[in-house]
Amino acid sequence: MAYTQCSQINAGINARCDTSMGGIIEVAIANYEPGIFTLSTDNVSASVEGTVKWYGFRFRKGTSSMNSTLNIDDANGVNYVSTELTMIFGKMDTAKRLAIAGLAAGEVVAVVKDANGKYWALGYDEPVTASAGEGVTGTARGDGNHYSITLLDNSTSFPYEVSNGAAVFDAIQEA
Repeated sequence: MAYTQCSQINAGINARCDTSMGGIIEVAIANYEPGIFTLSTDNVSASVEGTVKWYGFRFRKGTSSMNSTLNIDDANGVNYVSTELTMIFGKMDTAKRLAIAGLAAGEVVAVVKDANGKYWALGYDEPVTASAGEGVTGTARGDGNHYSITLLDNSTSFPYEVSNGAAVFDAIQEA
């Protein structure tokens, strides 16, 4: 009996000289609409015209992150990627509380700018939704006083790079 693969490897990775910085810089979020992202060969472009309104979420450096995990279920022949976007916003106040509440209740898409200047799409396959959050006052003076929210994207692949990420951030609606 001949062995048949569903897909095949078609490239290698030479990362010996690559440098990288951890962390994310900022995030642009829009309400979910089908077709916001358009897939090309190896990346996506995001809609910046029409009814799509992007909102900026900025935070102190070293506080927020994006983490993608490949989940494999051999018994069912399924694999998918769960990406968690965790954002922490210092100093609790009403405006932040309202923004967090909106994210917690909504279905969104996001473009994440990382510390290497790359832009990543969340919400290509299905809407991104909140999976956790908290408001913390801290105890001692040096403790953090902040809100945090974790948004979850389940996708068939790791996040796609966004070819027009800078244009998305140029289109952000300011509060």
